[in-house]
Amino acid sequence: MIGKGAYLKQLSAATTQMKSVTVGRELAGSSPPSVFIGSWNYPDVFAGPMIAPMHGDTAIMDMPESWITESKTQEQIIGYRMNLVRGKRVVNAADLDNRFVGKLQEISLSNASIESEVSFLSQPEGMSFSEEHTPFGPSAPIERFEITSGKWDRNLEKVYYDTDLKSAEAVVDLHKHGVPFSSIQKAFSVGTMGRGRGRHLVPTRWSITACDTMIGDRLLNEVKKYPVLDTWRVHEFSSLHNNYAVILLPTGWQYEWSEAFLHVLGNEELVFSDYEGTRKKTEYSPLGGCYYSCKMAVLEALAQERKQAGAIILREALRGYVPLGVFNVRENVRSAMRQPAQEFEDIRSAISSIAGNFTLPMKRFIEEGTLLKNTLRERQCTLRDFAAPVSVSDRIAGT
Repeated sequence: MIGKGAYLKQLSAATTQMKSVTVGRELAGSSPPSVFIGSWNYPDVFAGPMIAPMHGDTAIMDMPESWITESKTQEQIIGYRMNLVRGKRVVNAADLDNRFVGKLQEISLSNASIESEVSFLSQPEGMSFSEEHTPFGPSAPIERFEITSGKWDRNLEKVYYDTDLKSAEAVVDLHKHGVPFSSIQKAFSVGTMGRGRGRHLVPTRWSITACDTMIGDRLLNEVKKYPVLDTWRVHEFSSLHNNYAVILLPTGWQYEWSEAFLHVLGNEELVFSDYEGTRKKTEYSPLGGCYYSCKMAVLEALAQERKQAGAIILREALRGYVPLGVFNVRENVRSAMRQPAQEFEDIRSAISSIAGNFTLPMKRFIEEGTLLKNTLRERQCTLRDFAAPVSVSDRIAGT
């Protein structure tokens, strides 16, 4: 079977027909604030700002935390992102004394949009879609780049000047103070956290997973101290051509993330799954950054409730779905955890309840999910209990 990474490359390539903004070699506009650090050829990476060809407050273009809660449509989100022009210049990840990098840090620490002027070596073109990072519009190498000075976020500024504070402690502290994840991640990526000479640029894709992991690890240590749930619970949420179901188990912490892609490109019905038991996963998940963003979102909610539970999360992406980055998982799971919970006496009742809202038969998730399968086996349930009388193709055709 095709792996998730290969499948998502096909899916991302299929989105290139979308239109992005057209700009010339000179651009004056506003950065949301936003920056992007590439990973190709690390440690010599393409780094630069992302600027909208408009002036004023453009914060909504790079604030994923608000998109789901404000019910932004997929078309609106893509519209925001396709209007962001990426400038880039090759810099070494350790070269933080570079004046260009200093401007990127100024942008990332700002608490508001930054007015910018840029000259490109060629006309910006293309676009980028990925399951790992939010999309953006055309890009080109930078010849000249100027910004107006802005006011820094006080929490980010404090961390920037504390050169004795470890980066993991900085990320966790900012999260505790309610700084949006996207702001933490951008500041982390441009080397504004960590001890002295240990600071360096971190590619955007890597920095997202790093921040999810650091926050998630801290939350897990906290959650393991709390009492275990005394019932089975289900939280559900749907948006942007995705359905999500979070099953909370009355057990100590254990975790499984399963996702299905149904007829997004054609007739494919693919299910991918990964899990961890009571011990932390040591190798990188083959499911990529969404594994860690989902884990963080569930632990965040459990910590707020001061409860411990096992967690099995099911996601299905349906026709019309477009890769928008791991924020899509993090913010949708956060929204799911904010929904009123349904309570059940056993896992079978919980799964049966979810089945009515999902297109894919639960049997497919059970076949692919190790933790889900083992949990059902312990409760003496069989696949036959969850057989679907109607095929997925028929159910999709009927929607």
